[in-house]
Amino acid sequence: MTRQRFRLLAAAALLSAGIVCFSPNDSLIAPAAQAQNIGERTVSGTVLNGASAPVAGATVFLQNEKNKSIRSYTSTADGHFHFAQVNMAEDFDLWAEKGGKKSAVKTVSSWDARKDFISDLKLK
Repeated sequence: MTRQRFRLLAAAALLSAGIVCFSPNDSLIAPAAQAQNIGERTVSGTVLNGASAPVAGATVFLQNEKNKSIRSYTSTADGHFHFAQVNMAEDFDLWAEKGGKKSAVKTVSSWDARKDFISDLKLK
């Protein structure tokens, strides 16, 4: 087996196992170097009622799953909420409450690479 053929077969095996990937210039790059979620993201969306109408004045909670710290935001007149500077390396729970009603809890995962996490929260 030639050296070049061996290198191609080895690269194909590593690629199929998900251990490496190719960059646009055909060099091998470890996926961890590409997929690291370093930095901050925004978390935003709209609070909705059962009829899918926007809910003003709902309290939206963003809780860090690791240290349990909570940030809150009161939805605007058009139901919108927005959290800035959310650490991408940590997981968060997101939910809304108003008048005894609560939305389902959504997870903002550190595995999610989106810089802008947008989700609607429906009160039930």
